Amino acid sequence: MKIKLRRIRSYNFFWSLKTAFFILAWTAFLLPVKGQGFLKADGQRIVNGKGENVLLRGIGLGGWMLQEGYMLRVNGQGQQHKIKARIEALIGAKKTEEFYDAWLSNHTRKIDIDSMKAWGFNSVRLPMHYNLYTLPVDQEPVKGENTWLQKGFALTDSLLAWCKANQMYLILDMHAAPGGQGNDLNISDRDPDKPSLWENRENQQKMIMLWKKLAERYANEPWIGGYDIINEPNWGFQDLANDKNGLKEQKNEPLRSLMVDITKAIREVDQKHLIIIEGNGWGNNYNGILPVWDSNMALSFHKYWNYNDPSSIKHILKYREQYNVPVWLGETGENSNVWFTDAVRLLEQNNIGWAWWPLKKIGGNNPLEISSNANYQLVLNYWSDHGQKPGETEAYKGLLELANNARLENTIYHKDVVDALIRQPHSVATKPFNANVIAMNSTLHAVDYDLGRNGYAYFDKDTANYRTSGKSGVGNKGGKYRNDGVDIRKDSSSNDGYYISDMEDGEWLQYTLNVARKGKYTLRFNVSSVNDSAQLSFSFHNSKVARNISVPNTNGNNNWKAIDINRIELPAGKQVLRLMVRKGGCNLKSIQFMNDQSKRTGSLVKN
Repeated sequence: MKIKLRRIRSYNFFWSLKTAFFILAWTAFLLPVKGQGFLKADGQRIVNGKGENVLLRGIGLGGWMLQEGYMLRVNGQGQQHKIKARIEALIGAKKTEEFYDAWLSNHTRKIDIDSMKAWGFNSVRLPMHYNLYTLPVDQEPVKGENTWLQKGFALTDSLLAWCKANQMYLILDMHAAPGGQGNDLNISDRDPDKPSLWENRENQQKMIMLWKKLAERYANEPWIGGYDIINEPNWGFQDLANDKNGLKEQKNEPLRSLMVDITKAIREVDQKHLIIIEGNGWGNNYNGILPVWDSNMALSFHKYWNYNDPSSIKHILKYREQYNVPVWLGETGENSNVWFTDAVRLLEQNNIGWAWWPLKKIGGNNPLEISSNANYQLVLNYWSDHGQKPGETEAYKGLLELANNARLENTIYHKDVVDALIRQPHSVATKPFNANVIAMNSTLHAVDYDLGRNGYAYFDKDTANYRTSGKSGVGNKGGKYRNDGVDIRKDSSSNDGYYISDMEDGEWLQYTLNVARKGKYTLRFNVSSVNDSAQLSFSFHNSKVARNISVPNTNGNNNWKAIDINRIELPAGKQVLRLMVRKGGCNLKSIQFMNDQSKRTGSLVKN
């Protein structure tokens, strides 16, 4: 599969999507949008205004208002304010503001929300940076007062309008609180040289007043799904030196007190919206915080890199039952499709809604991938001490190109991720990844195996990262093209190719084909290996064909050899090709379907 071809397919997909939503937009314009009422807590459920159970399926817009270094491939100094300062050192303050204006304009637009709706999501979580809404306390012209900035409110208003047009709930999440809410610095853009949220009452007061301002503005908006009032607090109140992230905290008194004060401020202007709270230790330590203090409240927890078994959510289910309060998984992701599907199945079987993280970044384990560029790579090389300082022109071009690449139509759409989140948790059926129309002289790219669960569309032994449960793994070892357990690497012998790598004994891949014309075909397998014992086999389920293939040592993973299998008779129509790894240690790039009568040279021929 070529990147260019993939981009074309994505481009056509989104043009079709755009046309569909043009019609929907006119429908929404001509007819009033009928909501289901405000979300609210009803015992252990989140329900709408009709009393119907609502299972939130959402995505968080991480990286939009608040950049974390890893999302931009920045190593070290990953707080947004440090990234911004380093950019200013390269291109100056004015051009830096141009970059951030372009980033905010391009990263999240109506087409992003339209797409999420079309994919099957019903909610959006907005990670907010307080400094888009108000000044830091040390920059206020009058001490103790709050200057309100229109930038953040305008962005939120636009996002809400797009969500309303799609009848999707928008959950406001205070991701970066004044002063910063923890010692995981990047997630809140915290400057450790200044007082944190917990060390400065002015920061806390600004936090309270910002939530009151937001609640006052959106009090009568039913498509605001709730207020997630503080993201992932992580602070050791009792023993900061030995428990800096609050994992062992037993009382959590300052956290509870602040959340109670925020709730009181919100309720002065808004009696309708669901208030969502998070525990310490990145959202999961609720010691000393419960019971809840408001009748319309839900608990949030976060889940990363652990097993998707009942014990992994036991703590939150216990709180739900003990305190008769709804729960919601406010943030999860950053893993393989296998992990995603298993997590969603577990959550939804227990009536727990969720918000995935994130929609897009530089990296492929999310629905949309932002592409880097050569000039931006010069910037990253310089920052990581692997290259010379780029010129101002080069750095400026690279950053603006990165901002432009954040536009949805310029991203790479990972349909396998969306399928793993929306369809696969509820079905073991497989689907073709591409149309795979087979005629004489067609090429089937090895990486275009079917969409579906592990064990149904493919089988791979290393499928996910469970490092917080004590079992590390990587899923796709190559980290390219798709996010399943199947290992895919970039082909260094080609500008735009990928191949299946690290094939182990017993693993297999399935391809659903559409054979355009019956006949006898020669199948050319493009393989490579660095050992002498690798062996593959293949079969066509509907035509009862099965053959073995001994793969020679090609003296390099990117040294490709062709192995021809002749006289394979295929009927027209749907065919399911199953490729088995009998003995691992080889790689597969493609399978060509050729006229059986063609004479080829330079290949290994097997009859």
